[in-house]
Amino acid sequence: MSRIVLDGISKSYSGIPAVRDFNLIVDERKFLTLLGPSGCGKTTTLRLIAGLEEPDAGEISIGDRVLYSREKGVFVPPEKRGLGLIFQSYALWPHMTVRKNISLALEQKRLPKAEIRKKVGEVLEKVQLAEYVDRFPSELSGGQQQRVAVARMIAAEPVIFLMDEPLSNLDAMLRVDMRAELKHLHHELEATTVYVTHDQVEALTLSDRIAVMDRGELRQVGTPEEIYKKPEDLFVARFVGSPRINTLEGRLISVNGRTHFQSGQLEVIVDRPPRQGSGKVIATVRPEDISISKEKKDGWPRLCVYSVLPAGSETIIAVQRDDLSLTVKVNGFTDIRMDDNVWIDLSAESINFYNPETEALLTPE
Repeated sequence: MSRIVLDGISKSYSGIPAVRDFNLIVDERKFLTLLGPSGCGKTTTLRLIAGLEEPDAGEISIGDRVLYSREKGVFVPPEKRGLGLIFQSYALWPHMTVRKNISLALEQKRLPKAEIRKKVGEVLEKVQLAEYVDRFPSELSGGQQQRVAVARMIAAEPVIFLMDEPLSNLDAMLRVDMRAELKHLHHELEATTVYVTHDQVEALTLSDRIAVMDRGELRQVGTPEEIYKKPEDLFVARFVGSPRINTLEGRLISVNGRTHFQSGQLEVIVDRPPRQGSGKVIATVRPEDISISKEKKDGWPRLCVYSVLPAGSETIIAVQRDDLSLTVKVNGFTDIRMDDNVWIDLSAESINFYNPETEALLTPE
């Protein structure tokens, strides 16, 4: 069993909370990402699971085995937890070949030489580095060094994989390649994995589930689709998604028995209004859920194009008028230019509404 349970975990440094009353379950064989801005406590949480830090309170267990409990007086040291850990730094021995870097931990376990040779060969095949077995780290690219670190972890056969921003030192193109390799590796090995990153694209592309953190607290846990489409509060909505989600302050009103959302000149009929019915709200809509036209459309408000940012596969368009500013995303290139007049329409079913005071998602009727 490799199900991870964190129950009421807290950790402070010099009286400043890093993790507060943290509760999280990582199901067996799942890939969970701890996502959040720098300083939110995600690396601290990973180090607490690994045993590199000791919590101030709470309990950590894997399967039926308690690794830490202040109440029960239990603390299992890192080397006895059966975990594999990859840091942002690859931490390869520079004077050792790829073979030696991988086999060192196996030799310390006093495994037979034939078994070690077999394991090293198998893991290097998995990460597509078999031909580099006798090279030194300085003779490898950054991506290859990262794969050696992954191979070393796999060879040790840990119960859990823990990864702390392992791709942050790679260039953009290599990061994309390594994401694909990590995802395939997880699919192949089915190892329970906890992955730390501040990069929401990594989180969305790699994860079975995402845990969004802020200032030591857990804001939302869900599938990538749930996190993206139904953020439980405005922090999650604003943090996840590129370009950033549009937020609009306005009111819900009733017109001829139907609920409308009004924000300045913008008015949208709401098919599934929140239970509160009417009053002040904050609405959010993703840039790709806004339609845009150079031709006048009845019922669509007119705005002026402030900027156009083509990026090949997509174009980001900023539009504004008076106190209304929106970001729109369209596929490919566009003939829309700066200072053009355009007409926009919001996809009503993709709008979420939030309480302006608590910033919590308002549940539809």
